[in-house]
Amino acid sequence: MEIRVHATHMALSDSLRDLATEKVRHATRLFGNGEQIDVEFSEERNPRLADGRYRVELTSRTAGQVVRVEAVGGDERSALDLAIDKFESRLRRLKERIIGRHRRVGEKRLNGDSNGVEEPEDNTLRIERVKRFAVKPMTPEEAALQMELLGHSFYLFLNADTDQYGVLYRRRGGTLGLIEPQ
Repeated sequence: MEIRVHATHMALSDSLRDLATEKVRHATRLFGNGEQIDVEFSEERNPRLADGRYRVELTSRTAGQVVRVEAVGGDERSALDLAIDKFESRLRRLKERIIGRHRRVGEKRLNGDSNGVEEPEDNTLRIERVKRFAVKPMTPEEAALQMELLGHSFYLFLNADTDQYGVLYRRRGGTLGLIEPQ
């Protein structure tokens, strides 16, 4: 397992680097070795952000999926603890979905409804960041899983069934929508 710990806009102590490495190693015990994990600490120097001054972002390539979490806190250690808790939760959900997908072999397609896709807990719609990624062929169900793991409100993917691009997005009512070209 490769764990890369770095910081922007702040100095990173060896004890904090070791603590982050230890906590991430413990959180990834479900999937074993062979993962790449990036832990980024950053500090906002705005005095108005006393409670959210430190931010920790964890990005992992686990089981062929990208898992990304972000947490803010008043100090580095509390932000790290919050991020690790979110990260463990997302990894646990990923593991459950992988196991569940192999158990129900006949239900591989998403036929216009949201069967097999959980409704989101948070109904706020807000774009925070633009990312670039390689588009690979996948089913709409896999795209829904990837969108949830990334924490985004939409996801562009190449549909493996039709060989056309599609956009999966979160609707106002909490359901998912799929946009496909004609």
